[in-house]
This record gives sequence, C-alpha cells and structure tokens, in this order.
Amino acid sequence: MEFTKMHGLGNDFVVVYGEQELPANAAELAIKWCDRFFGIGADGLVFILPSDTADFQMRIINSDGTEAEQCGNAIRCVAKYVYDKGHIDREEITIRTIGAGVQPVQLTVKDGKVETVRVDMGEPQLDGLKVPTTIDANPVVNEPIEVGGSGFRFTAVSMGNPHCVIYVDDAVSFDLAAWGPKMEVHPLFPNKTNVEFATVKDRRHVDMRVWERGAGPTLACGTGACATLVSSVLNDVTDREAWISLKGGDLYIEWSEEDNHVYMSGPAEIVYTGTTN
Repeated sequence: MEFTKMHGLGNDFVVVYGEQELPANAAELAIKWCDRFFGIGADGLVFILPSDTADFQMRIINSDGTEAEQCGNAIRCVAKYVYDKGHIDREEITIRTIGAGVQPVQLTVKDGKVETVRVDMGEPQLDGLKVPTTIDANPVVNEPIEVGGSGFRFTAVSMGNPHCVIYVDDAVSFDLAAWGPKMEVHPLFPNKTNVEFATVKDRRHVDMRVWERGAGPTLACGTGACATLVSSVLNDVTDREAWISLKGGDLYIEWSEEDNHVYMSGPAEIVYTGTTN
C-alpha cells in the first residue's frame, strides 16, 4: 500500500489515499505502522476516502488502534494532500469527519502548493453530558477534578471530540507523563478525554501542551487548540481570537460571535512517500 508521511506542527500521520472505504483491519494497521521503532512511526493513520456529501471523507485511527472522531492537524494535512497531489484544483473544499460532519476548508496556495489551511471547525459543544462528561451543566467551566491526590480545575469542550482544559502555572514544563494518563481515563469522562494544560501569556497568546486520547503526548493538537481558545473565552482570560502556542508551533484560533463557529488556521507539511504492507 502506498502512503505519505505528513505532519501538522509535528503532529504526524501516515496518510493513505485511494481506498474506497475504511479497511476492516484499520486498527491493526495503525498499531503496526504508527510504531516508532518497528513501523513507519506516527501519531495516527489517516484514510482519505470518497464522500457523498463532501469532496472527501477523513477517517483517523490513533496509534493505539482506536478511532478519533476528529483531528484538526490531520484535516489540514488532508487538505494539503488532495490539492498538492492534484486530486482537486479548488482553494475552497469540504472534508467530512465523523465527529464534526462536513467541514469547509480554505486553502492559501503559493507557487502551486498549499501554504496554510483555514478550517471551519464548527460550533463547540459545551453541554457537559454531550462533551461527554458526567456533569449535567452547560457549560462546564472551572469545575474541580481530583487526580492522584491532587486537585485541579477544568473546563470541558467538545470539538467533535472531548477535551478537558486545565490552567497551570507553566504549561511548557508541565509533567504531561505524570498527569495526562490519569486525566484521560478519569471517571468524569465516560469516553475518555484529550487533556490540554494551558498557561495564558496575555489575551492574545496561550501556551498549551497536550495529552491526546489514544496517542499520548503529541507536538500539537488542532482540536485541542480550538478547545483551549473556547475555554479561555469562557473563563474570560483571552479575547475571541488568539495564538495558541504548542510544542510544534503556533495555530491561530478564532471563535466567531456571528456564527458561533471556531476557525483554525495553520500549516501542514508532506515529509515523504513510500510503500508498505
């Protein structure tokens, strides 16, 4: 099978184009190919599939074999792939994901290649039971959570997948490995959760580090950046537009008052192509 290795701010994927449907052994392939020592190495395996309602459909399998409903960095990679590889020649396209439905995508093209991608990530889901959490509140903001004998406060946001945003003194040096795994499987989150640890620098800049559900620590998380911006607005610590700085780089996130949609802008890169079995 032919694949392309891609990344969005270091959040990397094995991308496969040409299948007509998700392979029955997709989970097995993801575990095998995403292994960084015995496989290609990636945070997830992405299939670009046909769609009856959009230009393309994206399905993403995490490195542990579980399927993610949505992935902001992956959708930028998909957009760049289909344009740069000549599968579409328009700079406004649509991509369907199982978590957010049909998503409009705008491409900024330079010298025939996609330079940046702006994705309509849809409306954030703030109802606690629908994120989902076990808390019957809308929104779930600054709620207490106890993990490993220590207390934190979190805000819950779904961007088609669940997120738990926690503010800490120094997100850059925060011990993800100590707290991320415990938060991911906390009983408050019936479908597990992605966990963002954030530090607000000013009303237009936030440092964030992420523990991704099913993948662990990654260099970037697009939906996590969106959730962090929404959480920061709800907690009144940033404006509705801000730069979210991740380990792999920065994303510009906007939460529109006009349509309540969140918009994510950032790059994607093709690393190499190859074949595997």
